[in-house]
Amino acid sequence: MPETALIVGVGKGLSASISRRLAREGMQVGLAARNTEKLTELATETGARTYACDASDAAAVSRLFGMVEAELGIPGLVVFNASDRYRGSIETLEPDLVWRSYEQSAFSGFLVAQAAARCMLRTGRGSIFFTGATASVKALPNSVPFAMPKFALRALAQALARELSPKNIHVAHFVIDGGIAPSWARPGEEGPPDRWLRPDAIAETYLHIHRQHRSAWTWEIELRPWTENF
Repeated sequence: MPETALIVGVGKGLSASISRRLAREGMQVGLAARNTEKLTELATETGARTYACDASDAAAVSRLFGMVEAELGIPGLVVFNASDRYRGSIETLEPDLVWRSYEQSAFSGFLVAQAAARCMLRTGRGSIFFTGATASVKALPNSVPFAMPKFALRALAQALARELSPKNIHVAHFVIDGGIAPSWARPGEEGPPDRWLRPDAIAETYLHIHRQHRSAWTWEIELRPWTENF
């Protein structure tokens, strides 16, 4: 049987590259997002199934995993790629929007990881991956609503790596330290070649980490273009 992968929080950038790469690897791919209409073209291209899901809703996440298991099988790889980019100075932030950002970027990660772990503990194997950012390890001005959940997501990944690795479940956190092309590459601002992270190159790394031998697992990796400052 082909291996099943589920990506939660799918858009047209990194998640799309990951889904294409996993499909080329022969995996059955599930794509989950709040709005699945935007995924029609990608699903047609990759043969993936789409699932509408609000990942901040525990019941919705439980239904998602139930449908994926029934239609594709228990996922051997789950990638959490959901995020919210609300920003602003501390005196102007709206508490409701800050909480929404935390729900979408961190609490959702917990719900997805819990559902994934429950499935994978039954099979005794699997990988759970979290997409982080520069803000996961280095908070910048006006980034409180973004940095708080990204720090929390990193803590979640670290705790789960220690809890689940002995049970043959590989947990890894990816620090994407830089802008991803083409969304960050504006006309006239392209700069030197490969200034921006290539989503297809990032996707190759996700697959490589998933295929790592368990005697040398990575729990965290930083990816940055050669021009990025440390």
